Amino acid sequence: MQAVGLTTLRSYRQLGISARLAIGGTVLLALVIVVGLISLSLGPVDISVSDVAWIVISALGFDTPEFGRTEQLVIEQIRLPRIIVGGAVGMALGVAGATMQGLFRNPMADPGIIGVSAGGALGAVIAIAAGLTGLFFLALPLFAFAGAIAAAFLVYGIAVVGGHFSMATLLLAGVAVNAFLGAIVSAIIIFLPDNELLREVLFWLAGGLDARAWEHVRIAGPLILGSTIVLLIMSRDLNLLMLGDDEARSMGVRVGLTRAALLATAALATGAAVAVSGTIAFVGLVTPHVLRLVMGPDNRVLIPMSALGGAVFVMVADTVARMVIQPAEIRVGILTAFVGAPFFIALLIKNKRQVYSL
Repeated sequence: MQAVGLTTLRSYRQLGISARLAIGGTVLLALVIVVGLISLSLGPVDISVSDVAWIVISALGFDTPEFGRTEQLVIEQIRLPRIIVGGAVGMALGVAGATMQGLFRNPMADPGIIGVSAGGALGAVIAIAAGLTGLFFLALPLFAFAGAIAAAFLVYGIAVVGGHFSMATLLLAGVAVNAFLGAIVSAIIIFLPDNELLREVLFWLAGGLDARAWEHVRIAGPLILGSTIVLLIMSRDLNLLMLGDDEARSMGVRVGLTRAALLATAALATGAAVAVSGTIAFVGLVTPHVLRLVMGPDNRVLIPMSALGGAVFVMVADTVARMVIQPAEIRVGILTAFVGAPFFIALLIKNKRQVYSL
């Protein structure tokens, strides 16, 4: 059975890019749709999958059979924006993880490695601690987004001090900035006088999608979609950078500019995700790693597949988080860490010598 699976895998990877994109994209897109419909049907108000499908089709402007007004409001105003935000967050983390793993030529890389998640966390904690979230609805996502982008550019600025980029310096700067920003967050938490604010901070740091609305879709959606398109356009250059700077230059790639653009775009996608969901770990680490083992290291295939795979991962995690201890919820970030950490360790041990050679 294992031999048959390996033969099928090798056969798939020998297909052309268009064929791999068509097959992989069809499978993952079908999973996104199926998971989305199932997730929309589950909750305190039980709605059949067929009714969910008709409500969604009706929202797109098509004529449909009659369905209950209550069910329609639950789907359109509560569940649908939450699931769209979850899918967008997974897409952002998936493509950012695939980009950074290729850019650093290291399967252990993820969006948090250059301080994006820590910066977003600090921005959000400042907004909550200052009481701004009660005054201005968009304060938390805006502060989180600003913190994420600022941290990414701080780390990159350190890496290019002296006019010469150093990957080792970037990684070490990321570790240092992560630790420093984490210490600031801890200090703010310690000195918070209000238990309600403390609870809100801890809930946000754990990562979740509760109370996500269409406003959050409008905040994060365009940034995430635009970043994904840019990274897909640049996937050929990313492939060349994986061969080494000298080889990339010989193929006409402007190495410094391209690397900065890739890092900035990945940080933009991650910052937009962190701004609306908090810190959700392991999506950007596990999803590209697993898909690379199946589809190969070619980023022209891996980046769009990581977008869909990340969306499936977060949507499934959010559905389980909502349903496992009703009426309460497990935070999505806690669930992805519980599932992702042991799974990734086992996968890494099994395939550590084959990550880019399969």
